Amino acid sequence: MIRTTRVSTALALAGAAAVLLAACSTTSSPGGDSSASASGGAKKDPAASCKAPSSPSTDPLKIGTILPLTGSLAYLNPPAESGVGLAVSDINAAGGVLGNDVKIDPATDSGDSNDMTVSSSAATKLVNAKVPVVIGAESSSVTLNVVDQLTSNCMVEISPANTATDLSGYSSYYYRTAPPDSVQGSALGQLITGDGNAKVAFLVFNDTYGTGLRNSVQSAVEAAGGQVVYGAKGKGQEFPPGQTTFSSEVTAALATKPDAIVVLAFDETKSIIPELVSQGNKAKIYMSDGNTADYSKDFDKGTLEGAQGTIPGASPKDELKQKLVAYYKQSSGKDLTDFSYAAESYDATMLAALAAEKGKGTDAGTIQANMAAVSGAKGGTDCATFKDCKALIADGKDIKYTGPSGIGPFDGNNDPSSAYIGIYKFDADNKPVYQSAIQGSVKK
Repeated sequence: MIRTTRVSTALALAGAAAVLLAACSTTSSPGGDSSASASGGAKKDPAASCKAPSSPSTDPLKIGTILPLTGSLAYLNPPAESGVGLAVSDINAAGGVLGNDVKIDPATDSGDSNDMTVSSSAATKLVNAKVPVVIGAESSSVTLNVVDQLTSNCMVEISPANTATDLSGYSSYYYRTAPPDSVQGSALGQLITGDGNAKVAFLVFNDTYGTGLRNSVQSAVEAAGGQVVYGAKGKGQEFPPGQTTFSSEVTAALATKPDAIVVLAFDETKSIIPELVSQGNKAKIYMSDGNTADYSKDFDKGTLEGAQGTIPGASPKDELKQKLVAYYKQSSGKDLTDFSYAAESYDATMLAALAAEKGKGTDAGTIQANMAAVSGAKGGTDCATFKDCKALIADGKDIKYTGPSGIGPFDGNNDPSSAYIGIYKFDADNKPVYQSAIQGSVKK
């Protein structure tokens, strides 16, 4: 779940210089009335009746957020909150949208997939507030719980972290600035097999994010000649979200004598890793954006040393990190140490503001109608700041916003057409250290 810079260093993964993947087969164009359902069939767009008004609103732009203030993903709130907040600060410093300052209100708690009542309540609060744009949620499962409610009320939802393939083309009013799991899954699968691992075991929770990513990684592993010996698709060996003991799962996985174990989970990872250690695991450990995090306070030194993980995006540039740290310190009085999805949160906010500026309206319909255009879906002049992009729009020019996350323009599914996947390796303090990044594209 991260990031930013374009990197010149290519990572050699199974001989591939870039990752080229297929997205969901069912697509819809922005503004269309069909999308891919969770079962893979066609479904009616929840926002099918929504449209831009004949007279766009010029009220000050209000942006709501639905981010994890509590629950197993609460560690992702500081970088996301900082990304949105810094973007609003930069927008207002450049004169705001249509001459008015942008405000973040309300900021709601998404919770996590263990208690969906939290996100349901947040969605109701956002609908009642009648905000045109909502940034969030971080969890794909949480978004699947609220996306119908938000988009059917003609609110633009932009997630900076959702990666589940089920959300590709879900609604014309739903966008994301993180790539679908097909991109990360292929990169992680190639990393695993490129390290010489032939037999792979999965410890994966039964969550839309977990199983969807597992399926993509499994496809990449098998395409490279590897074998999944535990936790494969269709075997029924997933565990439920929120589980706290993993003795039987770890025993069963290790019994298959894997070369590599892929842990796809959230907070459950803090119980899985100690169990692997206690049972004498010798297999290499790999993780993904849901759990490639700082465990320096959770495990003994050296527990994860050498383990690897992937996170969408390249590592943020130092300049952006410094600005994010300063913003979070000023707004919360706390230190920001994790930058996961901060750049994607920044870009989600910027794209919404630029869409309003281009359409000369702060209502949801006007913003939705211009989201693809300001991302550069049909070309345009490159611009990297709100000030520069706003000036180009004022001159009547088409723009292509090139923000710190490094994503490509929105495709027909409202997904980024390309994105970077960062590769991380855990040090002796159990902290993930950025190594490099590769660029992946989503084929239509």
